[in-house]
Amino acid sequence: MTKENEKTKNVKKVNATKKKNVKAPKESYLKGVKKEMKLVKWPTFKEVIKYTIATVIMCLVVCGFFLLLNLLLSLVKGWIN
Repeated sequence: MTKENEKTKNVKKVNATKKKNVKAPKESYLKGVKKEMKLVKWPTFKEVIKYTIATVIMCLVVCGFFLLLNLLLSLVKGWIN
């Protein structure tokens, strides 16, 4: 009986450590994320404005390109029919 009691105690200890370790990876992951977020070089307000304007201009240019392409193809289609 002594050996069986020791085995059950060892199993209980292993189960207890497994339960503790389940929470540890989540906490260490979140700590790692927090640490990495501190290393990020966040853009300044001026940079955000500059990149926003550049994005809007590029969208307008691409939109204009497809508008002209659509008009040209419609014109060609009208000539064919």
